[in-house]
Amino acid sequence: MMPDSALPAHVAVDLQRSGYCIVEGFLDANAIAALALECRSMHEREELRPAAIGRARGRNVDASIRGDHTRWFDPAWLTPAQLTYWTSMDSLRTSLNRQLLLGLEEIEAHYALYPAGTRYARHRDRFRDDDARVLSSVLYLNREWRKADGGALRIYPGMAGTSEPDSHIDVAPHAGTLALFLSADFEHEVLPASRERMSIAGWFRRSR
Repeated sequence: MMPDSALPAHVAVDLQRSGYCIVEGFLDANAIAALALECRSMHEREELRPAAIGRARGRNVDASIRGDHTRWFDPAWLTPAQLTYWTSMDSLRTSLNRQLLLGLEEIEAHYALYPAGTRYARHRDRFRDDDARVLSSVLYLNREWRKADGGALRIYPGMAGTSEPDSHIDVAPHAGTLALFLSADFEHEVLPASRERMSIAGWFRRSR
């Protein structure tokens, strides 16, 4: 695990250089285990709902495009497990604002549980008519993940202006790994997995 004092500088350097950053061991094993247990328990109680695509009246559920089940965090009613995540992310937000002047004022996040075989097709997190999302994040909650299990997050750095628009980086969903990338610059997708896959999807936002 990277020392807490070194993390913000490491993230800031990578974001300036390439627009994305991968951090292993963002939270300790106990914190990750508590989040994973809560996510799975909520799913078993049917408190996670099939995620929709689109906006406003055009929103609909299409599992062929997006197959995860989600539950949004409420900043006013965070559980102890969620509070550990939220506090760490807010500390990172403050540090990145100081180092990169990104104007990050809000956090939003939700649990995402993908049943085996489901995916999220290639997309971009920022809407064309809404530039509030600045920095996307994914924190993985899956213990003992093997390469053969699949389920990688595939990020397309070519969308940031390189000469190879279909080049990609695959991030395996190992417990404790945090992926961060600029929301406006990178298309990405979630590849199917042979087992259930859990994460917390989050965004650092400008205020509306």
